[in-house]
Amino acid sequence: MYKLIAIDIDDTLINDDKEVTPATQQALEQAVAKDVVVTLATGRAYASAQAIARQTGLNVPIITYQGSLIKNLMDEKVLYERYVPKDAARKLFEYCIAHDLHLQVYIDDKLYAREENQKLIDYCNLNRTPYYIEPDLEKLIEQKTPKMLIIDDPDYLDTLIPVFRELLGSEVHITKSKPHFLEIMHHEGTKGDALTFLAKHFGVDMSETMAIGDSWNDHEMLEAAGLGVAMGNAIQGLKDIADFVTLSNNEDGVKAAIDQFILNA
Repeated sequence: MYKLIAIDIDDTLINDDKEVTPATQQALEQAVAKDVVVTLATGRAYASAQAIARQTGLNVPIITYQGSLIKNLMDEKVLYERYVPKDAARKLFEYCIAHDLHLQVYIDDKLYAREENQKLIDYCNLNRTPYYIEPDLEKLIEQKTPKMLIIDDPDYLDTLIPVFRELLGSEVHITKSKPHFLEIMHHEGTKGDALTFLAKHFGVDMSETMAIGDSWNDHEMLEAAGLGVAMGNAIQGLKDIADFVTLSNNEDGVKAAIDQFILNA
């Protein structure tokens, strides 16, 4: 019996219309009724994830910023937080300035960029996130940030990953949530670390946890969970490491997984 489920949001819990379908909503409620802790695990900022969580009626701690922040929905108490090390944040900032890369940083759950451009506008439209322009972005680097994000061509970002691994060192975690989003967090700011923390918080053995996702930023939690489930629309690399592949996000894949492994429907 699985007692804790962590579910990614984009391209997993929600369909391509950015909706949680009634069928999936019902499955979530049925799992909760069986005393299963159902939480979200997303790269989104807390404010953005909170809106989805409240829509689904969840009232538990949720995993945000790829695992850098776990926060209660009820009282907004922070249970777990990790920030990009300041030295690494400064090096990344300087590199992005020198190479004219679009960099976004998050301070106090607000998204900041140096200038308004189409990359920023498209990103914020995608996640319905407000943004703030700070031309002197350098002064923000001195503040705590759970995540830094670069938006660019997928192939170009792939060439930057080894560059950043050498530049920033082992104190950071680098992943992609989408092909054109490269995200940098603290090395313990992964969904796998966050799921492990939450399991201990609720007194649940890792063998009793289940994780559902679609992209490479989900692989740590699928590997950490007792049961790792990849969506039918997941990237092949995630399907290869998953214990089970469910239906796609447009076919109520989350519901199908909950039906099979929680409700035994």
